Amino acid sequence: VQLQASGGGLVQTGGSLRLSCAASGSGFIINDMGWYRQAPGKQRELVATITRSGSTNYADSVKGRFTISRDNAKNTVYLQMNSLKPEDTAVYYCNADVFVVTKLSSGHYWGQGTLVTVSS
Repeated sequence: VQLQASGGGLVQTGGSLRLSCAASGSGFIINDMGWYRQAPGKQRELVATITRSGSTNYADSVKGRFTISRDNAKNTVYLQMNSLKPEDTAVYYCNADVFVVTKLSSGHYWGQGTLVTVSS
């Protein structure tokens, strides 16, 4: 299973970006998916998660500005980011809790990260 993230870039304060992360491979079922971020010199932190049925959870710092969604048919998770602030600058990583049918086991998989830079 591989996760491929895209959509990062440079945006001004108050702008918007949409991140996507698609899982590829075969013989798996994706349960929870999420986005995390890591700013320079800081630890990786949770941004938002979404269950397979669509229940969501957000970090307090992004509530009301970011929206996580997913398309189960495409094995893809999205993060719509609005009203961006300089403190949102970070590398954003997608994560998926994956059940691999052929191995009868679950594990967490990470995408490669996509850089979001918000200029002031």
